[in-house]
Amino acid sequence: MLVPPDMEILTWIIVGLVAGVLAALVVGGYGLLADILVGIAGAFIGGWLFRQAGWHAPFTGLAGTIFVAFIGALILLVILHLVHGASSGGWRRRW
Repeated sequence: MLVPPDMEILTWIIVGLVAGVLAALVVGGYGLLADILVGIAGAFIGGWLFRQAGWHAPFTGLAGTIFVAFIGALILLVILHLVHGASSGGWRRRW
């Protein structure tokens, strides 16, 4: 079954939103739009990491995709906080 291109984009945005916001709740985020972008990038990072490690998502379908993206987004946010904290003289959590 073929999915229209605009539905694929919408799916990426939804996955990015959910994964990015969940990761931001755990380690602190940079705002809704940035969290969506972090979630989308996290999907790529998480997918690469899981593939390299030979791991599988504990869920199937969209839930598994969101889980993998969430793990990738967590990793990306931690790295961003470390880099941002190092450049600004300290790590500060944004509420």
